[in-house]
Amino acid sequence: MAYSMTGFGRGQADDQIRRVTVELKSVNNRYCDLQIRLPQALYALEPQLRRQLQAAISRGKIDVMVTVEDQSSGLAQVLCDRDLARAYLRAYEELAGTLSPGQPFAAPLKEIAAHPEVLTVRRQNQDAATWAPLLSRAAEDALRQLTEMRRLEGEHLTADLEVKIQHLQQLLAQVRGRAPEVVAAYRSKLVARVQELLGQEAAAAVFDPGRLAQEVLLFADKAAVDEEEVRLESHLQALGRTLRSEAAVGKKLDFLVQEINREMNTIGSKANDLEMTRLVVEMKTELERIREQIQNLE
Repeated sequence: MAYSMTGFGRGQADDQIRRVTVELKSVNNRYCDLQIRLPQALYALEPQLRRQLQAAISRGKIDVMVTVEDQSSGLAQVLCDRDLARAYLRAYEELAGTLSPGQPFAAPLKEIAAHPEVLTVRRQNQDAATWAPLLSRAAEDALRQLTEMRRLEGEHLTADLEVKIQHLQQLLAQVRGRAPEVVAAYRSKLVARVQELLGQEAAAAVFDPGRLAQEVLLFADKAAVDEEEVRLESHLQALGRTLRSEAAVGKKLDFLVQEINREMNTIGSKANDLEMTRLVVEMKTELERIREQIQNLE
């Protein structure tokens, strides 16, 4: 079954105090294009995440958003510069003695703590490797959701494409039925033209059935599309089989559509008939709809 390239998946994993969330959003692309955004603490894990995603996705542009939550207290430490705090305290004492001599002095702890560098927060860099199992589990859950959404969308696209392929096969059957009629119509047109130019009685007197047959045979040879019809039918059958394949099919479908278009162009160039031309135009219109839809398949 063909898979769509569009979808969304979200996965989470936690260990009571830490949580990793991975969100995947995919759209159409000829190649596998991963746009990964990680928090700084997990930068070292990007190669691991990239390998995990590439193993599951062969085509599409994937936006990857990773967020983390950490409730552990060991990530940050508040440090106090005691010497600096004492220096501020002495300065406040001197200022109070100058401005309010003999008055009781209460240490302004709040003001001292507010001064730069008295209290500082130092965040400890946690080893990225400790996040690796959580990231892998969250990515696996996100991939599972994404794959399921792409599978369901692929089923809808496949069903619609199969209807379009059947329509092309019906049009091809009409082309096959029309081909002998084109030759017969040319013969009647040729006879009518001779009679128009010479008159019916004169044409009957000079008319050479052998020459007529030769002209019709030359026309039939030039207008013959038997080989193109056989190849076109084969390509349409291959298109249907490929859609039901389990492997990534997008690139093969692209190739088959190009081959089908080539055969249609050849039939159209040989068609010396309005009805044949109309059928080819209708076939090419349907093929263009197929081409647009397979751009969504992986």
